[in-house]
Amino acid sequence: MQTGNLPQSLSMNSPFGGPSASNLTAAGAPANKDRKMATAEHLVLDLSNPDLRENALLELSKNKELFQDLAPFVWNSFGTIAALIQEIVSIYPVLSPPNLTPAQSNRVCNALALLQCVASHPDTRMLFLNAHIPLYLYPFLNTTSKSRPFEYLRLTSLGVIGALVKVDDTEVISFLLSTEIIPLCLRTMEMGSELSKTVATFIVQKILLDDVGLDYICTTAERFFAVGRVLGNMVAALAEQPSSRLLKHIIRCYLRLSDNPRACDALRSCLPDMLRDVTFSSCLREDQTTRRWLQQLLHNVGVNRVPTLQAGAGFDHMLVN
Repeated sequence: MQTGNLPQSLSMNSPFGGPSASNLTAAGAPANKDRKMATAEHLVLDLSNPDLRENALLELSKNKELFQDLAPFVWNSFGTIAALIQEIVSIYPVLSPPNLTPAQSNRVCNALALLQCVASHPDTRMLFLNAHIPLYLYPFLNTTSKSRPFEYLRLTSLGVIGALVKVDDTEVISFLLSTEIIPLCLRTMEMGSELSKTVATFIVQKILLDDVGLDYICTTAERFFAVGRVLGNMVAALAEQPSSRLLKHIIRCYLRLSDNPRACDALRSCLPDMLRDVTFSSCLREDQTTRRWLQQLLHNVGVNRVPTLQAGAGFDHMLVN
């Protein structure tokens, strides 16, 4: 699943069997584009028909990147957003006790993929937020079952939130902070799969990188230590099962926390020892960016030196004095 912004322009090298870019004429390109948009419009209209909805969800979610300005059309088409929300709320009863089937999970995740498209588009992002649609996803993030259907559901829901925070918009961050997004992300960071943990940590990282988010987390000891406890537990788990991708987001979260004077003082005593020594030297060997972040973090919290790595470990010092 992609957690980044969806392309806003139509790729002409599409799998729909159209002519290659080298054969397209100036007149042929718009015609090809128009045909694809007509297909998208037809499928979007099918979403309002319960008998045609399942196939339309599948086709649109598979090909959403090929349709230019699909998000505004989905948002402005009569009844379409209501149909997507209906798909979401229809499976609430099977969340607890957990009885979600793979078919149900796939279908609602296709609906969520279209909402991610809406959340990613600059013309619909704030409309999406102002309608408070992310709140409909929170019951999925509040589940604890580790079965594949539930994990897929959590991951796809996190993808929608990830699309929102990727744009570095304080208004988006402020909205999310007015909801329960932090505890929900912390829950996933504790019990999700590696991939869902990574996306949830990315969301927390993007919230922290905004001044409003950093202030929110560091305003009370309770919030700071809730985040710090989960990050610390994740570091301990990574010592057993390393993931350079997840570690990168964790270190960036710690580094950002160290920008707050009170949080930096607290980190001097609660920063995991495994970030101070050579535990993750192999994991960080090829990642210069994360190594610099860790060096800056250790500098910020007053760790001036760490042990020299063993010969052959890839680099001589975790910290350049």
